[in-house]
Amino acid sequence: MQQNNGVGKSQLISFAVFSLILMGVMFYFQSKQQPVEDGAKPSVQPVQKSNVPQLQRHPDTASIQKVQLKNDLLTVDFTTLGGQIANVKLNKFNAFDEKIKDKPVLLFSGNNADYGFQFKDKSGKLVDTKDLIFKSTTDGNTISMQANAGEATITFIYTLLDQYTIDFKVRTQGLTSLVSDNKADFVWNYNVREIEKGRSQEQTHTEFVYAFNNYKSYDYDSRGDMNEEKEILNWIGVKQQFFSALIESESGFKNSSGHQEVIEKGEFLKKFHYNGHVDLVANELNQDFKWYFMPLDLKLLKSYGKNFDEILPLGWSFIGFINRGFFIPVYNMLSSWGIAAGWVIFLMTIAVKFILSPIMYKQHKLSAMMRVIRPEIEEVQEKYKKADPMKKQQATMEVYRKAGVNQFAGCLPGLVQIPIFYALFRFFPNMLDLRGKSFWFVDDLTAYDDVIKLPFNIPFLGEHLSVFALACTIVILIYTIMSAGNMQQPTQEGMPNMKPLMYIFPITFMFFLNSAASGLSWYYFVSNAINIVIILVIKYFILDEKKIHAQIQENKAKPKKEGRFQTRMREMMEKAQAQQRQVEQMKKQQQKKK
Repeated sequence: MQQNNGVGKSQLISFAVFSLILMGVMFYFQSKQQPVEDGAKPSVQPVQKSNVPQLQRHPDTASIQKVQLKNDLLTVDFTTLGGQIANVKLNKFNAFDEKIKDKPVLLFSGNNADYGFQFKDKSGKLVDTKDLIFKSTTDGNTISMQANAGEATITFIYTLLDQYTIDFKVRTQGLTSLVSDNKADFVWNYNVREIEKGRSQEQTHTEFVYAFNNYKSYDYDSRGDMNEEKEILNWIGVKQQFFSALIESESGFKNSSGHQEVIEKGEFLKKFHYNGHVDLVANELNQDFKWYFMPLDLKLLKSYGKNFDEILPLGWSFIGFINRGFFIPVYNMLSSWGIAAGWVIFLMTIAVKFILSPIMYKQHKLSAMMRVIRPEIEEVQEKYKKADPMKKQQATMEVYRKAGVNQFAGCLPGLVQIPIFYALFRFFPNMLDLRGKSFWFVDDLTAYDDVIKLPFNIPFLGEHLSVFALACTIVILIYTIMSAGNMQQPTQEGMPNMKPLMYIFPITFMFFLNSAASGLSWYYFVSNAINIVIILVIKYFILDEKKIHAQIQENKAKPKKEGRFQTRMREMMEKAQAQQRQVEQMKKQQQKKK
C-alpha cells in the first residue's frame, strides 16, 4: 500500500524558484511606477459635476459674506447665510485623486452640508435659521453672527479651539414672543464626499455614529433609518473611513431620527439627514455645542475622553482587544524604528507566527502522526467497506485512540486564526498611520493596488487585478496543496469530500482580497509563505517520522483512558446504533403484521 510522503525536496526547490520569480515580478512593477519630478506640474482636469443635486441654498446676494478662521490643523469658512460653517479643510491631509496632486481633504465644501434650528411660531409657521441672513463680527479666533427673526434676536458664536474643535454657542433674546413650543429641531443634511481610493470600501465605512448614556454607550448605523426616540444623544456624527464630522450638545439631543441613502456614482458616497430636539428654557434657546472635524487617530480620539475612540471600527469585544492590545502597539513600536510600512507589516507577521509557533508545531506533528497511521486507517476502511457506516467510524476512531492521536486537535489552529483574521480585516483599512504609505508598487497600503488594469469589468472582481492579492492567492493555493495531502477521505457514505472545497477556497479568496486593503494581502502573502517554509523545515529538520512511528507503537501498547470528548462521541454513536436497531425492529414487526 503506497503512502503519501508529503512534500519532496524537488518541491522545496520549486517553491524557492517560485518565490524568486514572484519577488522579481513585484520589483518589476515597482520600477514601472515613475515618480513625478519635483519641477513637474501634473495636468489638472476640471472636476466633473456630480449627478447628485447640491443641498438647496438661497441665491447669492450682496449681503452674504464668508469669514475664515484657521489654525495649524483646520481651515474653516463661515457663511452669513444661515450663520453656518460652509467649508472645512483638514490642513495636514490630502484626498486621493488620480489626476490632481495634493488634493485637499474637504469635509464641508461646495454646499454639500447645511444645518440649523427650526422653530414653529405661534401661527404654526416654520422658522428656519438656515434661511436667515446673519451679520458677522470677528474678534481673534471668535466669530459672532447675529440675525433677527421677527422680534427675536438669534446669535451664533463660533470659536476655533485647539486641534480639531470648534466651540458653538447659541443665544437667543425675545424668542418667547415668537414661539409657542418648548423645543427646537436641530436639522443637519450632509452629502458625504468621496476621499479615499476604493469607493465600495469607503462607502462601507461611512455611517452614523453617536454616543448616549452620559457618553458611556456608543452605537452606529450603516443602513437606512436610525431612530433613538428614548435616548438622549451626547453627540451625533458621520464617520468615513479615516475622517469624521460630529456635533456635541451639552444638554443632549432628544427624540433623534436619521436617514441615509447610498449614492451609486459621482463625487458623493452617501446622503445623510439627521433631526434631533433641543430644549428651550423659558422659550429661549441658550445652548452650548461643539463641532469636531477629526481624523480617526486612536490616540487623538482617546484624548477627548468622550468615547470618541469607539468611532474607530477595530471590532467588538475580543477582536477589538487584539487590535488595541497587540496589533496597534506592535505597529507603533516597529514603525518608530523608521522602517517602511510594508516591512513593518512583514515584521508583524513574523511576530504573530512566533507567538503561534507552539500551536503550529503541534498541528504539524499531528499531521505527521496521521500520515504515519494512514495505512492502518485505510485497512480499517477496506475491512468495513460493506459494513454498517457507524461500525466503520467506531473502528476508525479506535485506531486513532490506540495511537494516541486526537484528530480534532487539528481544528485548534484554525479556530485561533479566525479572530486574528477578523482583527486584521479591521486593522488594515482603518489604521490612519498606514493611509497613503507606499510600498514597492503600492501607493496606499489601506487600499487595493491596481497596477494590472483590465479593459473590462469582471463581476465581483472589478476592472483591475491586485498584484498582492494575486500573489497571496497563489501562495495560499500552494500551502493548501501541501497540507491537504494529510486530509483523510470521508469515512462514512454520504459525507462530502472536503479536499475540492479546500482548493476552491483560495480562488474565492481572490475575489475578496482584490478590492481589500493591499496591506492585508501583503500580510497574508508573507504569512502563508512562512507557513510553507515551516512545513518544509519541520518535515526535513525537526520531525522524524520513524521516531513518530515508534512513539505510536508505544502508545498502542499502553492502556488508554478515554477523554471526555471521546467518551461522549462513543456514547453518541452507541445511542445512534441502538436507535437504528430499534427502527429496524419496528420495520420488521410492521412487515410481519402485513
